[in-house]
Amino acid sequence: MTTVGRSGRRRPSRADPDPDHLPYPLVLAAGWSWRIIVVLAAIALLNLGLQALSMVVVPLAIALLLTALLSPVVTFLHGRWKFPRAAATAAALVVFLAVVVGLLTFAGAQIASGMSGMLDSAKGGLDQIVNWLKDGPLHLSEQQLDDYYQKAKDSFSGSGSGSWISRGTEWAGTAGHFFAGVVIALFATFFFLAQGERIAVFLIALMPHKAQQPTYQAGRRGWVSLTSYIRVQILVAAVDAVGIGIGALVLQLPFVIALALLVFLASFIPIVGAIASGAVAVLVALVTHGPVSALVMIAVVLAVQQLESHVLQPVLMGRAVSLHPLAVILGVVIGSSLLGIVGALFAVPFLAVINSMVRYYHDLDPFPALGDGPLPKAGRPERPLGPQERSGAAGGDGTTVPDSP
Repeated sequence: MTTVGRSGRRRPSRADPDPDHLPYPLVLAAGWSWRIIVVLAAIALLNLGLQALSMVVVPLAIALLLTALLSPVVTFLHGRWKFPRAAATAAALVVFLAVVVGLLTFAGAQIASGMSGMLDSAKGGLDQIVNWLKDGPLHLSEQQLDDYYQKAKDSFSGSGSGSWISRGTEWAGTAGHFFAGVVIALFATFFFLAQGERIAVFLIALMPHKAQQPTYQAGRRGWVSLTSYIRVQILVAAVDAVGIGIGALVLQLPFVIALALLVFLASFIPIVGAIASGAVAVLVALVTHGPVSALVMIAVVLAVQQLESHVLQPVLMGRAVSLHPLAVILGVVIGSSLLGIVGALFAVPFLAVINSMVRYYHDLDPFPALGDGPLPKAGRPERPLGPQERSGAAGGDGTTVPDSP
């Protein structure tokens, strides 16, 4: 005797014995088990592949984020001011690089000018800590403090000049990889902005014909989610940076611009980044102005975090990516455990894109206003589809645009 499941497939009844005389629950559990093992193995292989190709994958991922950030600027210049697409892309990249270099230069100049005073304050703070270790409840002796200092010095300096040479070589290699990644990311961003849809159509054309239209429409939803996430995250990061920056300015801490810039960049890692950068601000307050200033800075950081957690994240981020806060936290943790800080940075946008695409595949379109326009043909110049073309009427050149490829 057999029964029909919800999917329409026939399966043996639980009352009937399996051909191998195995209980049906065991057969069902075994079937799920090997499928789960295959999925986990595929994820492990994908992780190994990403790590092996990180020199290319990470810059391309950063290029996608930059493309989502700068695409409104390029669209504005191309559509409103009639810039050629390549010229609009170049102008947007030049302005972006000018802003980034300007902020880094200003922050670096502030750090350089205040470093001497910072070192004096740090020396005074360390002297207070040493006195507390000697006269406080621990009652450490001078010999114990000297031993701890020597151990810390040895662990930093390594085992001799060879260690410094190897470290120098390692740092030089890291710097080379970093600058190579920056160049790859900038070149990829330029072509994604200038010819993004053409590249996407070319890649989709490599898929089976029946999968092309659904993949194209799902990809459009994923792209809208990514651009929405980037814009909202910039707003959230700006609020965090301004809030903590104002607190640092009121407390007259050094490096206010540098601290605000650090908070802004770190806030792109949801929840974790703002806390870590806020801890840096608290440490600066402790070293330069003492424990009272540090406690005030802790209160400022907590207030900013409450604003982000209870207002900005639920209202803005929830609408942009439709992800539960628990999914965000787990995504950041899993991403950081697999790929380090890179995984933590890209975990939430990756989940946002996958969520929108999967919902579209299951007839839960997150952006029904996008419609289901036809897949552009490869090699056709990029231009927005008009309402007549979307409905299959004659196009501007007299040809008929079908509803599906």
